[in-house]
Amino acid sequence: MRARLLAGLAAGLLALAATPALAGQTLDAVRQNGVVRCGVPTAVAGMARPDSRGRWVGLHADICRAVAAAALGDAEKVRFVPVTAQSRFTALQSGEVDLLVYVTALTLARDATMGLSQVAPYFYTGQGFLVRRSLNVSHASELDGATVCSTQGSIVERNLADFAQRARIRLTTIAYDTQANVVAAFIAGRCDAISNDMISLSANRLSAPDPDAFILLPELISKEPQGALVRNGDAEWAVLVRWSIFALIQAEEFGLTRENVVATRASTADPEIRRFLGLSENVGAGLGLRDDWAFQIVRQVGDYGTLYETHAGARGLGLERGLNRLWNQGGLMMSWLWQ
Repeated sequence: MRARLLAGLAAGLLALAATPALAGQTLDAVRQNGVVRCGVPTAVAGMARPDSRGRWVGLHADICRAVAAAALGDAEKVRFVPVTAQSRFTALQSGEVDLLVYVTALTLARDATMGLSQVAPYFYTGQGFLVRRSLNVSHASELDGATVCSTQGSIVERNLADFAQRARIRLTTIAYDTQANVVAAFIAGRCDAISNDMISLSANRLSAPDPDAFILLPELISKEPQGALVRNGDAEWAVLVRWSIFALIQAEEFGLTRENVVATRASTADPEIRRFLGLSENVGAGLGLRDDWAFQIVRQVGDYGTLYETHAGARGLGLERGLNRLWNQGGLMMSWLWQ
């Protein structure tokens, strides 16, 4: 009897292990709603903001579209929900949005205390300085005695204090309640500099009345990998969002673009690319995804390299690609194994 029970238990465990993972409650809700609700900044150039026709554009917006292409087969089935630095985490925790693609650094405190899961980084940056050209400085170490506008109680303030102590310089911080007020005070001349991640600073400079009146200093005083966030408790949704980002990165590594992916899918004999495009097997079946979900991401949204250059690089914010190059080109961008 005992032997039969053990054999039955072993068979049950094997059957359970062979059963594909369920899609998860968030994906079920997304499919029922017919849209992915994506929390994005209210308006950050190069990342997420409405264009003159009201269409959301930017790297963040396209990451949201990639998730929609995977989950729903249609990259345009996204409801963009503008959130602020103060409301972004609450919007995700409360279920107002399905994922958060904001200018958000991945930190231990956020991972450990907010009930949120951080998925794959999509942008490597750090905190720097935007200063008035008339200040006549070219390096952060020359800011001794400067005033810096900052968001009250933010990690930016703490990083400024740490940097000033390390560099043995004196910085006077003028705190404001919101980032919008920080930028307004800086443009109005109430401080010599502002400090934030380089994405935000580049966008602030481009949106200023006279961008040439301001310069970005070259130094970074912190490391800030930026990533998408989802709620804890739905591992399948976290995996889907993670691999949607990886699909953009892997597409660039394979040389796939919106322009060539259809022709490549029809002609390629490369086993890795065939697997990626869903021609030989469906590596996303355990998440309830169709076999061509990664193909749909590339066909409808594109590849990471093109998106970077369009939104953050030469055609966008003007940021050097740097650490955001592919791993085989001296950067940190890497998809996990596609198998």
